[in-house]
Amino acid sequence: MTNLQPGNKWKPDKPWHPLYPFDPHYLQLCPEKHISMHYLDEGPRTDGRAVVLLHGNPTWSFYYRNLILALRNDFRCIAPDHIGCGLSDKPQDYPYTLKQHIDNVESLLDSLKLDDVDLILHDWGGAIGMGAAVRKPKRIRRIVALNTAAFLSTRIPLRIAVCKIPILGEIAVRGLNGFAGAAIHMAVEHKERMTPAVKAGLLAPYNSWKNRIATLRFVQDIPMKPSHPTWATLKQIDDSIAQFSDRPIFIGWGMKDWCFNESFLKTWIERFPKAEVERYDDAGHYVIEDAHERIAPRVLEFLKR
Repeated sequence: MTNLQPGNKWKPDKPWHPLYPFDPHYLQLCPEKHISMHYLDEGPRTDGRAVVLLHGNPTWSFYYRNLILALRNDFRCIAPDHIGCGLSDKPQDYPYTLKQHIDNVESLLDSLKLDDVDLILHDWGGAIGMGAAVRKPKRIRRIVALNTAAFLSTRIPLRIAVCKIPILGEIAVRGLNGFAGAAIHMAVEHKERMTPAVKAGLLAPYNSWKNRIATLRFVQDIPMKPSHPTWATLKQIDDSIAQFSDRPIFIGWGMKDWCFNESFLKTWIERFPKAEVERYDDAGHYVIEDAHERIAPRVLEFLKR
């Protein structure tokens, strides 16, 4: 595997490395501040076309590893790590907002000259990806939504709401790793899937107070009322996504998800009644971890039509 850029530690003896057999790529988003976004670029190059896989919080492109391995023989797969996540830079003084993440994804797609894109979305990837989509709707061909949202909601689980409490949330998320660390237990139903190597891979980028900055900022950026600065951004996405009702859409849902629960699935179906829907009754929020053997061939078939 190609070594990472200087400053990133990459030791081939890490147990999760064999699970992530991909070469790193970087986009300089803010050269004057030396901020770069890491992304994967796997599969055949076809001018202007790609499958773009957008992760949420607290995952990174590692979460999509099995799906990328299943798709990359047929499709060019682009999977960025949002700033503050994965192998991307983790600046401490940075606007970790939905708008900024959308800006970054749009910059990546523009830099790669991608104008014919299929989206695969999970968790915050839904709002980020659909945010980029509504800016340039002609760019989007097909959409795969996996336990995610791209619309306003005032529903929030207590265990996430606690992480939004000032000081307490910072101690829990950044000090005790109470978000990413808890997720490897609470976001999956098949606990045997969380092998030491998988756990290590999911947690590797978030190994210190400093490196957990985005994990906290994502939680703080959840807009629960109109006065929140991200409310207007999400409302604009919410008001605009109906225009994609003519696109092929596949919705795959882990029905044991305590965060993006069935009410979110029902909202997707209400918005896109023609969408293909597949429910995975034994899967949780990390639906790909729980059910990638079923999801990967289903998504491959959907994209190849």
